[in-house]
Amino acid sequence: MRVKCVLCDEIGQLVDDAPLAKKLRNHPINTYMCESCSERITEQTNVRISTGKFIFHRSSHSAEENF
Repeated sequence: MRVKCVLCDEIGQLVDDAPLAKKLRNHPINTYMCESCSERITEQTNVRISTGKFIFHRSSHSAEENF
């Protein structure tokens, strides 16, 4: 399955039977982010969390209580 990163527009390939491929195919609202963009955002988020000024805004949904 061909996928396109939402941030850098890099075209990638996913195995058709991979869980992410099935998720993208069955729920089109979900988006794909390549590994390099995902790592970059994770690093920047961890830096923001370590400053102490980052606040998690959670809703009252029961699914987010286990977060």
